[in-house]
Amino acid sequence: MNKGVLIIGAGGVGRVVAHKCAKNLDTFEHVSLASRTKSKCDMIAKEILDMQGITIDTYSVDADSVEELIKLLETIKPRVVINVALPYQDLTIMDACVACKIDYLDTANYEHPDEAKFEYKLQWERDGKFKDAGITALLGSGFDPGVTGVFCAYAQQNLFDEIHYIDIMDCNAGDHGYAFATNFNPEINLREVSANGRYWENGQWIETKPLEIRVDWEYPEVGVKPSYLLYHEELESLSKNIKGLKRIRFFMTFGDSYIQHMNCLQNVGMLGIKPVMHNGVEIVPIEFLKTLLPDPASLGPRTKGVTNIGCVMEGIKDGKKKTIYIYNICDHQEAFKEVCAQCVSYTTGVPAVIGAKLLYNKTWDRDGVYNIEEFEAKPFMDELMTQGLPWKIIEL
Repeated sequence: MNKGVLIIGAGGVGRVVAHKCAKNLDTFEHVSLASRTKSKCDMIAKEILDMQGITIDTYSVDADSVEELIKLLETIKPRVVINVALPYQDLTIMDACVACKIDYLDTANYEHPDEAKFEYKLQWERDGKFKDAGITALLGSGFDPGVTGVFCAYAQQNLFDEIHYIDIMDCNAGDHGYAFATNFNPEINLREVSANGRYWENGQWIETKPLEIRVDWEYPEVGVKPSYLLYHEELESLSKNIKGLKRIRFFMTFGDSYIQHMNCLQNVGMLGIKPVMHNGVEIVPIEFLKTLLPDPASLGPRTKGVTNIGCVMEGIKDGKKKTIYIYNICDHQEAFKEVCAQCVSYTTGVPAVIGAKLLYNKTWDRDGVYNIEEFEAKPFMDELMTQGLPWKIIEL
């Protein structure tokens, strides 16, 4: 019988997942970590050995190659694969898991490397293959997507008779001290923020210009922050899975300096994803920009402040209107003390470990491809309280 968990990806989120899996060794039994660059895995493994006295195995793998992935899976024989590599690699890792009949989990949906578009279509299309293999694919087990979907499912299952409106609110009130840096992979972050906004209302998608819609939202325990409407992948699945929904939107906070820098970079073409010629060499502008910006994994020691991420939900309970905000507060410095990473990585990595734990012990056990809100929410909510991401509910 397969045993242990394999983590693919050794960036900031991979670091958190590896640390937290090691802390949950009573569940996972054994932990392996793989990335294209084995030295990154070795560095994380040394941290875990020094901090926890636990040894994890490390490997090199090209996650773009189904053949390499299959060979690695056949060598390790894990029970669950946690994919925290690039979202461009979701499909190859899923296909390798099908071939080896191993449960799969990710934190972000598939995005084509040459097209600024992300959607679940190609992952959902693999549902039949996962059913035939008798395994589970759990999509979007980060924070947003991830915990926000669990919050919505928990509210639907326990707090409301009908949910009509959902606003997902993502606030990073941390300060890393740089004039400009991204808190996660620059390519993914900047493509996401500079794209047109989109939200779902009354059965249709409404598109907006980038950062066109702004609200000044008072985040509990943080204060008022300017928040901008973006399209975010969980809207696609939640609009299908939350019954009676009339509208769902996603907002994220950005400071004026971040927006000014991003607009300037976009205006001069530095966010381009198509190759251009430079001194006879073909380069992709956004990939070149990534090499100039601080590595998000390096921000942990210098980032101070907190994040506040949650869901404002309005609906009906026992015939009466009801509005709540369910949210988590995460402290950057506390996260770094525990797992050597800042909150953006922590809030993504911890839910990935929780999702993997529920797959591993068969608390969540359904063959096929599913988004996180399609499972019973309470086991996940209980784990959040003990794994470092406690939540609160307030009535508005």
